[in-house]
Amino acid sequence: MTISDFLKNQKVHSGHYLSFAVGLGLSAGFLLILQAWLLAGIVSEVIFEKASLAETQSRLWAMLAIFLLRAILAWASEQAAFRAAANVKLQLRDRLYRHLQLLGPLYLTRERSGDLVNTLSDGIEALESYYARFLPAMSLVVWVPLSILVFVFPMDWISGVVMLITAPLIPLFMIFIGKGTERLNQRQWRKLARMSAHFLDVIQGLTTLKLFNASRREAEAVGRISEEYRRDTMAVLRMAFLSSLVLEFFATVSIALIAVLIGFRLYYGEMDFLYGFFVLLLAPEFYLPLRTMGTHYHARMDGIAAAERMIEILETPLPKQANGQQPSPDLKVQSIRFDHVAFAYEAGREALNQISFDLHPNERLALVGPSGAGKSTIINLLLGFATPDAGEIRIGDIPLTQIDPDHWRQQLAWVPQNPRLFHGSLLDNICLGRDRVEMSAVREAARLARADEFIDRFPDGYETLIGEHGQGLSGGQIQRIALARAFLKDAPLVILDEATANLDLENEALIREAIRELSKGRRVLSVAHRLNTVQDADRILVLDSGRICEQGRHAELIEADGLYRQMVLAYGGAA
Repeated sequence: MTISDFLKNQKVHSGHYLSFAVGLGLSAGFLLILQAWLLAGIVSEVIFEKASLAETQSRLWAMLAIFLLRAILAWASEQAAFRAAANVKLQLRDRLYRHLQLLGPLYLTRERSGDLVNTLSDGIEALESYYARFLPAMSLVVWVPLSILVFVFPMDWISGVVMLITAPLIPLFMIFIGKGTERLNQRQWRKLARMSAHFLDVIQGLTTLKLFNASRREAEAVGRISEEYRRDTMAVLRMAFLSSLVLEFFATVSIALIAVLIGFRLYYGEMDFLYGFFVLLLAPEFYLPLRTMGTHYHARMDGIAAAERMIEILETPLPKQANGQQPSPDLKVQSIRFDHVAFAYEAGREALNQISFDLHPNERLALVGPSGAGKSTIINLLLGFATPDAGEIRIGDIPLTQIDPDHWRQQLAWVPQNPRLFHGSLLDNICLGRDRVEMSAVREAARLARADEFIDRFPDGYETLIGEHGQGLSGGQIQRIALARAFLKDAPLVILDEATANLDLENEALIREAIRELSKGRRVLSVAHRLNTVQDADRILVLDSGRICEQGRHAELIEADGLYRQMVLAYGGAA
């Protein structure tokens, strides 16, 4: 899909507001013609027929009414245009967000967050002027001058011919200028996206940069990117100023030529003053829509530059995902089976190869292995973020791909290594995704997660506000909030992705105690780097290079003297 087609297709989301805005603008144009005719008639009668003020009073009042009505129509047209742009932005932002959701977390890990945020915020906002300013101007630039020509030609065909010849010069010049401006705008937009992404990286990694004395180097990099963006912006502005200057020149020269031709014919008595003055009044208004279109032409360039990245996102092929409609079987009685599952993130990058195992009700199964062995991939497949390239995952007798993903995820509780907490209250973060929850249930979940002890120490308790990423809480406290979510959800399957990694011994002990409580009566799949956390598991799967190389209980694997024993000896319980 071309960028022009993409922008054109979005007009359907504006409803009738865009047509309404153009219609109101055209109505104001007709009133302008009527106003000019009344003014020309009044001036002609006062000068040549010595008409008194009383004789022209009714037409003066009519002119005043037309002036006020034109102002109202112009205001209403602008409001309708901005309403149309707001509708387009709302629909497009929603469409991009839903597409990103369908692309899933695996896609987001390959993209720069700052770039995506810039597209979803500044990129979509850049389309406002395109739909609210440029498109209405493009419609009026055709119909208003044509309407004026309809009245001008019968009264003064010479001025009509001048208008007809000079008017196309302005759009032709804009097309010529636009070819260079479009390239400059797209380059400027890419620099803005790069700068936004880099700024976000620097802000998020500011502590690390300080500790490694790299902040000065990054500041210089930011300065270089900003300078490149400044140069590109100035190049765009120079082109915009040049186009505006040339537009004003063409319009002014054309109006002056019409005025001179009318003046000579009036001087020699070859033209009636009423017609000449009427045409002279309309001449600036004839070129005004053309000049307005030129003024807003940069909005088209901004829209094209912003739309390029949106098209790239929307045309990214969706990964093969489960899209079934069946309800999930009851996990309290049905087993989960991985049957010869294979998966690769991209060609030549195999993550899993012929993985087969069962996860039974009330079983505690642990996954261990070196980094890159495929542990997180198994979790991603089970969460439904991707589907196997070969083999299948079955819940009882039903393939996971045939189960409704939303219904399936309702039966899962996930506690990742780095839980995501959002800006808001502790209560909101514990109740994430749940609309109505009894406060007693929240308190019980926090108690079981060993989170109540620090929550009650805050002056505002559960209403305490925290920043993004849990700012204001320690790592252990964040992990306990995540466990409270899992307790509150009360799902039959609990997935623990290295839930005790990077914690001090005190917090690790509290969280291990909470996990033991959470595991009671539930099926648990855990990924662990600290091998001392999986010794109580009913079964341990040892993965290496995407394959299961060993499985059994802790004591059995130690006796087997394989990879698991090597990891225990090498890392002393931490792999």
